[in-house]
Amino acid sequence: MNPFQPLPLYGREVSKQYLCHETSTLPPHIFAVASRAYHAMLGHRGSGPRSQCIVISGESGAGKTESTKLLLQHVMNLCKGNSQLEQQILQVNPLLEAFGNAQTVVNDNSSRFGKYIQLRFRKNTVQGAKLSEYLLEKSRVVQQDAGERNFHIFYYMFAGLSSEEKEIYGLLDPSLYRYISGQFGTQDVAQRWKHKYKEVCNALDMVGFQEQEQVDMQAVLAGVLSLGNVTFEPEESNGSAKVSEASRGWLKASAGQFGVQEDELLKCLICTMSVTRGEQILRFHTQQQAEDARDSIAKVAYGRVFGWIVCKINELLAENVDTEVELGEIGILDIFGFENFAVNRFEQFCINLANEQLQHFFNHHIFQLEQAAYKEEDLPWETIAFNNNEPTLDLLLAKPLGLLSLLDEQSAFPQATDKTFVDKLNSSFKGNLHFQPGRGHVLAFSIIHYAGKVQYTAEGFLEKNRDTLPANVRGLFINSITPLLSVLFKATISRTGTLMPHVKAKVRAAADNKFNSTRKQSAGAQFRHSLMVLMERMYSANPHFVRCIKPNSQKEPGVVDSQVVLQQLRYNGLLETIRIRRDGFSWRPSFEEFAERYAILLLKPDVSLTKESCLEILQSTELTGWICGKSRLFFKYWHQEQLVKCVEQLERAAIVIQKAFRGFRCRKSYLKVVAELRAKAQLLQEEEERKRSWQLALEAKTQKRISFPVPKPRKRCPQSCPHYSDNPPQPPVPRPRSKLTESTPFDNFLGPSSPRPVLGTEGKIGEEAKMRELKRGATLRWFKETQAQKVMQDDGAFPSWLHGMISRREAENLLIGKPLGCFLVRISQSRPGYTLTYRGENRCRHYLIEMQPNTRYVILGEDQAHASLTELVRYHQAVGIQPFMEKLTVPCGQKSSESLDHEDLESPPLIETAAKRETPPEEQPCPSRSSTSIPGSVAALKSMWLRRTKNWPKQQSFDKSRTKPSLGKEKASERALPRLHSSIQLVMQEIQQVSRGISSAKPWHP
Repeated sequence: MNPFQPLPLYGREVSKQYLCHETSTLPPHIFAVASRAYHAMLGHRGSGPRSQCIVISGESGAGKTESTKLLLQHVMNLCKGNSQLEQQILQVNPLLEAFGNAQTVVNDNSSRFGKYIQLRFRKNTVQGAKLSEYLLEKSRVVQQDAGERNFHIFYYMFAGLSSEEKEIYGLLDPSLYRYISGQFGTQDVAQRWKHKYKEVCNALDMVGFQEQEQVDMQAVLAGVLSLGNVTFEPEESNGSAKVSEASRGWLKASAGQFGVQEDELLKCLICTMSVTRGEQILRFHTQQQAEDARDSIAKVAYGRVFGWIVCKINELLAENVDTEVELGEIGILDIFGFENFAVNRFEQFCINLANEQLQHFFNHHIFQLEQAAYKEEDLPWETIAFNNNEPTLDLLLAKPLGLLSLLDEQSAFPQATDKTFVDKLNSSFKGNLHFQPGRGHVLAFSIIHYAGKVQYTAEGFLEKNRDTLPANVRGLFINSITPLLSVLFKATISRTGTLMPHVKAKVRAAADNKFNSTRKQSAGAQFRHSLMVLMERMYSANPHFVRCIKPNSQKEPGVVDSQVVLQQLRYNGLLETIRIRRDGFSWRPSFEEFAERYAILLLKPDVSLTKESCLEILQSTELTGWICGKSRLFFKYWHQEQLVKCVEQLERAAIVIQKAFRGFRCRKSYLKVVAELRAKAQLLQEEEERKRSWQLALEAKTQKRISFPVPKPRKRCPQSCPHYSDNPPQPPVPRPRSKLTESTPFDNFLGPSSPRPVLGTEGKIGEEAKMRELKRGATLRWFKETQAQKVMQDDGAFPSWLHGMISRREAENLLIGKPLGCFLVRISQSRPGYTLTYRGENRCRHYLIEMQPNTRYVILGEDQAHASLTELVRYHQAVGIQPFMEKLTVPCGQKSSESLDHEDLESPPLIETAAKRETPPEEQPCPSRSSTSIPGSVAALKSMWLRRTKNWPKQQSFDKSRTKPSLGKEKASERALPRLHSSIQLVMQEIQQVSRGISSAKPWHP
């Protein structure tokens, strides 16, 4: 039930309680549904691994979108992984909400599209995700009813963009734009929108959108808004449409934002060119036709941007595994709720059709399949009646006389109108109990849905179903200087209405001059196909149902209207569902499935998969309340968890046995290794004794040979062997490890007190060292070529917290004795990236910093992306790092300016390579880090490096003119800008002058 307010029922602590699949002792919860689906997908719930789907349904405003977020959050917690993919999946919802949700009369955050999220798993780890979207309400872009708003993203842009950015995109005061109706809230609402815009930008960064792609996308949205302000008036001579003088500036602005020529865009709006027998015929539009063409372009542009976002998400979150690997799947369906407004149009018809199909899916699984199984197995059962909505679905979807089929038939006739469509329905469905014709002269009809009677206004049904794209628009936008717009209109549309940017549309020359030939089906046909595909996916998976209930119609927290709640319980079939769950058997495994799963409970091998074995297993568990049928067993919903507990008890006993055996085996192996080491050490000692004896004998013989004829007595001082110790060598002893004293890849055996390598392992150690050096060199090159100039400060030096490529042990040693919260950033030794080392209480923590393909920096496991390392550090000085919420306080600075431990990073590659060529091999330094530093300051090395590059004059002039950024902006040369025509600024000034003269609207400041 939607509480209409935040509650502590969905926090981290509650989620931890439901992480275990033994949830029988806990109250029902949305997290329990996620746990059941996850463990059933892994095969932990009495059957083998199988794909799962979670169906979330309910009225508009019942809380379906929030339930989807909570389900995703808990499933990601169950994965127990630490990959950035999980955070990227969680960021999909706020991104899609901004572009696909809007405020309606009954819901402030209503989903105006349907989505099905498929999470792909390998064992218990998420490997990727795929998103399918259904029936975006594109008409909302150009028209909203009273009390409603356009899609959220338009308001977020006006509230979140700075004045400079608005000027770049060519955006003016929001009250001037017709498509958003000048509807704005209070200052608090504007601040909330501003915060939401930051969340959307962060979600785009986290998922992996490039900065230029984000800029181009916002330029297209700005063009849609400007296009909506283009108005038309009839020509005095022939009555054809022309652009009014007051909106000439908006036409120029829209053309500039779309990156197309103004005259070409004007042709698409006011005329249509067709080819008949090789002759081109130009037909001018009336005022109504020109306005329809304008709105069609806006709807298609926004719809394709939304489709491209979905395709890009699927591309960035696709699983990176072998196609032959079998993956588990959990699907989550969040689709628009049942709607019954004062005025219901084509969109409400499709929405309610989808809900009708979902209700049939629910009835099929809960009532039809279950009761059919009872009759087939001859179980004593009293049939439970339910509201079967198959006749309503036949009325809507049947061929060739279903409502959608008749709509497509009428849409194919150019002369058909909405009135002829209604007349066709009235004649075809006369006498149907689920159809009622409109009363009086109202152009409408009514459908008796499972949730009640809904009257639909037929006006606009044919036009919306045709979804016509104006002539020449596709060719116009393909030639746009905005790459994104060109990609959107080169793409083809699938049978289900999905945009496919990587598949080019096949266009015939003649068809290209008429309509968009990629649209081979009507909007209703596309929706029908997408619904069929969705149902096929859901029928092939094991379903879980979440019914969302709206407590009242006023969206007030703490108020429960019993009549509203009871009405929803009745038409959803929940009262009958409660009865069948109480009296029925929700788990019905076959004898083979049950015996194969629970044969371990008999504690004997080779259990036959028969009915007798199943009965023997059940007798050993002392379960009650189950029934044995002819071919399967019937269990209550709680029997699964009781059986799981019995199996886990044996698993714990098996773990104890395994622990004892593995301890014995490891102890035996350890003693064998120790014996071998001691034997080798004994051989080494004997060999050294032989060498020592031989050397002493050789020295005595040499002394005797060169002695004088009359030797003088003299006392010889014993000389110690420079290479061998007097004490016999001992076998190597493992050194103790801790967070502050941990061996690193740079530990070596050059010290006299260090243990020496065991014989036979020198080659292996050499290969590992060589591999480490190769990785180190590749990482150094990555830093020098892509990162060095980004990290450098205004004074030409690196920040004090950047300590270059030092080892984990060196970083921890630097933080010994430092205050709590002290930190440093080091370059990883084995991969391109960074590691943040933090001084915690009694230990150090190491956080991996990933650099995403779109050049954003993210701490692994965090949900915030940053444009630079400096921005990342500043952010976490104010916001703690999850899960311990530790804030960065004091950076761990360098000891002196001439002994920086990142000196290698500033050495120019050219000098380093030349030095290696000129230096003899015997004089080249050891590849490992030296304890002494190269003389010279960092600034000198930086200047020498930059002078060898082509960017030295540019960098020198940039350093002089660069100032401290107050908002953390990137360099102007690296900043992505929209590809707009240069005249856009002049056009904006012209529009402002015209608006001052004809409009008295007050400006709005977010």
